[in-house]
Amino acid sequence: MFDAELAAQPAAYWTGVAYESLIAFTRARQVELGFTQPQFWLLRNLSPRDLRPEGGAATVPQLREAMRTYLRPEDDLEAEAAVLVDRGWLTRDDDGFRITDAGERARVGLKEHAPAIRALLHKDIDDADYVTTLKVLRQFIRNTGGPLD
Repeated sequence: MFDAELAAQPAAYWTGVAYESLIAFTRARQVELGFTQPQFWLLRNLSPRDLRPEGGAATVPQLREAMRTYLRPEDDLEAEAAVLVDRGWLTRDDDGFRITDAGERARVGLKEHAPAIRALLHKDIDDADYVTTLKVLRQFIRNTGGPLD
């Protein structure tokens, strides 16, 4: 495709295709490593050393609310949490789910895979092009009144 043809393409279409492709790729790599993206998010959102600095338990509705900006419709937090309970990474009581010491160790270990997945995603893309792309996407968001946080 020539640049003029590319410039006429709808950004919404291509950002949607890119989003779906990036999510599918990332989730497939995580499954190959023995965990799912929602499981990792549960650990992160229950860890006092990560996204829950106040510590304590959280219910599925509370966790769903905390993840509302990135949770996908097909994500079943109840089922994903049950897997983590079976692994001994979470416990459940009347107040909700809590991360265990084993779950905290698992969270740290799972996080170590992120750089390798990122490297696969960024293959043959230099940092300057990546930054330019993000700046363009952020401008689209500003132009449409969307949130930048």
